[in-house]
Amino acid sequence: VMMTEEEESSSTPVKKAHVSLVVIGHVDAGKSTTTGHLIYKCGGIDEETMDKYERESKEIGKGSFKYAWVLDGLKAERERGISIDIALWKFESQKYEFTIIDAPGHRDFIKNMITGTSQA
Repeated sequence: VMMTEEEESSSTPVKKAHVSLVVIGHVDAGKSTTTGHLIYKCGGIDEETMDKYERESKEIGKGSFKYAWVLDGLKAERERGISIDIALWKFESQKYEFTIIDAPGHRDFIKNMITGTSQA
């Protein structure tokens, strides 16, 4: 069935399936790095921003942390190289709406991890 332009523009958009993902694990296991890379590969962050994170992380001698910086935005997190608070990231692909929560793994921040998990 062919639709006119008017019918196409007035049609209700198709609701996308929602995917919630919480990333938890041991400190220094690469949770933020893996999650940031996943967000980048799925189109959730642009190339220009990734270039900026790469430059900035290299400037302080932490070039391998560029993907972690997608989620670890606090100055203390970047300096220490660990997640302190949860990071929530939402983006869409053609088929899905994603909510990704990156939770800290350090034992001092377990309360934050539990909070993040409950928000999924």
